[in-house]
Amino acid sequence: MSTSTAEREAEELLSETEFRERLRELPPSAKLVAKVLQMDAPLSQGQLAEESLLPDRTVRYALNRLEESELVSSRYSFKDARKQVYYLNT
Repeated sequence: MSTSTAEREAEELLSETEFRERLRELPPSAKLVAKVLQMDAPLSQGQLAEESLLPDRTVRYALNRLEESELVSSRYSFKDARKQVYYLNT
């Protein structure tokens, strides 16, 4: 039995309460990156570094932690297929 794309996307989205609980356990840099994505998503890693004023390496670490917690997803950019853009799973 296969599931449609819309059903899979609905399963990936988290309730606000679940999102906040998972985010609470993460480091401050991940919280800042999540806040920037909440205000203006989707953004590339470079855009996140620029908006958050964090170093690239710190943004990369924060994104990895957010992805491990299933709070952030990524897709290839429509403007530049070489880049990935990130968005929240809320």
